[in-house]
Amino acid sequence: MEQLPDRFPVSVVMQRIPVKGNRWIDHRWEVAGVTGGRPARFDTAAGLPIHEAEQLSQTLYTGLEIKLFLDQCESYYHNLLAPRPACYVVVRRNEAGIPFPALVSASFDEANAYLEADEEVFPVDLQPELYRWVEAFVLEHYVPQKRFKRRLDDGETGGRTS
Repeated sequence: MEQLPDRFPVSVVMQRIPVKGNRWIDHRWEVAGVTGGRPARFDTAAGLPIHEAEQLSQTLYTGLEIKLFLDQCESYYHNLLAPRPACYVVVRRNEAGIPFPALVSASFDEANAYLEADEEVFPVDLQPELYRWVEAFVLEHYVPQKRFKRRLDDGETGGRTS
């Protein structure tokens, strides 16, 4: 049996969207999508403009990959069971203030760690091909543990006061 790879090449599309009615900003950036991709053939940090229309612009970034780790299997498992499974794109900014994707993860716990460190993180729907890959990894490496409630021994209040 062939071993399942723990890395999957992906491409990210970032888009610049105009903001109306805000005197402080005239645009905002968001991640439009993540899909399976090939290794980069151009500078990933600069991206490749793929769409320009009025004030909306989209840029493609390739050469990224999602890496799966055994210690994150529980996070992947819960992500797959969520109503909208997601992958998380950690975004950094270049010297000109233009955002670019620095990391893509399928782990909510990893994304949350970046959020706690004040990084920009965008959740994006997990595409079917990525879903199947993460699902296969979880099925191969993870067994959900049944959770049991602890019973308090006589005399213990469990931190509660009457």
